[in-house]
Amino acid sequence: MRRTFLTTIALSLGLAAGVAQAQEKSLTLCWAAWDPANALTELSRDFTAQTGIAMNFEFVPWTSFADRFLNELNSRGKLCDLMIGDSQWLGLAAENGHYVKLNDFFDKEGIDIEDFLPATVYNYSTWPKGSPNYWALPAMGDALAWVYRKDWFARPEIREAFQKEYGRELAPPTTWTELMEVAKFFNGREIDGKVRYGVAIYTERGSEGITMGVTSALYPWGFRYQDPERPYQMEGFVNSPQAVEALEAYKALYECCTPPGHSDAYMVANLDAYKSGQVAMQMNWFAFFPGILKDEEVGAVSGFFVNPRQNEEASVLGGQGISVVSYSDKKDLALQYIKWFAQPEVQQKWWALGGYSAHRAVLEAPDFPKSAPFAGDFLKAMSNVRDFWQEPEYAELLQAMQRRIHDYVVADKGTAKEALDKLIQDWTEIFEDAGKL
Repeated sequence: MRRTFLTTIALSLGLAAGVAQAQEKSLTLCWAAWDPANALTELSRDFTAQTGIAMNFEFVPWTSFADRFLNELNSRGKLCDLMIGDSQWLGLAAENGHYVKLNDFFDKEGIDIEDFLPATVYNYSTWPKGSPNYWALPAMGDALAWVYRKDWFARPEIREAFQKEYGRELAPPTTWTELMEVAKFFNGREIDGKVRYGVAIYTERGSEGITMGVTSALYPWGFRYQDPERPYQMEGFVNSPQAVEALEAYKALYECCTPPGHSDAYMVANLDAYKSGQVAMQMNWFAFFPGILKDEEVGAVSGFFVNPRQNEEASVLGGQGISVVSYSDKKDLALQYIKWFAQPEVQQKWWALGGYSAHRAVLEAPDFPKSAPFAGDFLKAMSNVRDFWQEPEYAELLQAMQRRIHDYVVADKGTAKEALDKLIQDWTEIFEDAGKL
């Protein structure tokens, strides 16, 4: 009996050790709570099946995404082993040691960063910008684009009325001038017994919404953050005549053609306005387009178009890279995930599940433009994307722009030129405090 008892204890201890070891072989990946996160959860089951490493996920709504995870990084927390963080965080994360530099790992594992779309490497991976210093692997390509009710656009009576009013055929806008015309045309129009509105655009002040929306106009007008010859010199660039005109156009679009009460709207509010049939068009991220296609109400009647040009073609960058958090106790396991995720076959499945691969083997395949109704527009957008400041002072820079732009566009305070002049003052003070001016 004593021998049996000791054997039982030994087996129990062995089982407990095995369970503990299995629990240790796990990772926590931190990201935003949205449709692509669900796709990544599905995709990651393959990683667990191949490696035995369990995947846990910490997904936070976009409204608190930056606050939650920037606080986690700044406090050197150990919650996240892997983080899919916004491109704008790279400067902060690199200079403060939050992310593991991946150059040596890429070299050791034969991961060629040039296998990924150049724009995504530049924006999601490098710091200083354009340098061969990599802090993330491009994970989720994304840009701001547009959705429209193609069934309304196709109705003969609507097309005839538009032709009569504007002297051209009704079609998805290719310029911001055309966008305004189409929005005005649909705004207040009765369709199927209901009054519709022209467009749902970003106006949210609390996080990043109105900045992402306004820059979708600023960039096509030719906006630049600074003098390319003199870093952090913004006079004549941030407040150029083109920038003023673009900001005025965005305010005019808000005032003329958005649904009632659309004064603090970001991604979800735009989706709700569109899916409920309030608007003919909405701006939103490509990331939501697979979900729109699957929607029972609007999936079959939705079309897509790239951000309209004005003086030039340009789209607002979204998307993120995936990084290993330097405070993790499981960096070796996290690097295994990066290696697995970088494989072309995994990237292909990522796209098929509703994620947005940045791998050239996926994006440059001959059949890619036909793989989804928005695939061709995604390729076009990613070839001319522009991003917000990626400086370590990103959060302060963003808060200043949110305040100044919202005050002008939504609160109707002052002029566009005054708003941009004040923004330069804010940004100059931030860079002076950081010792960059």
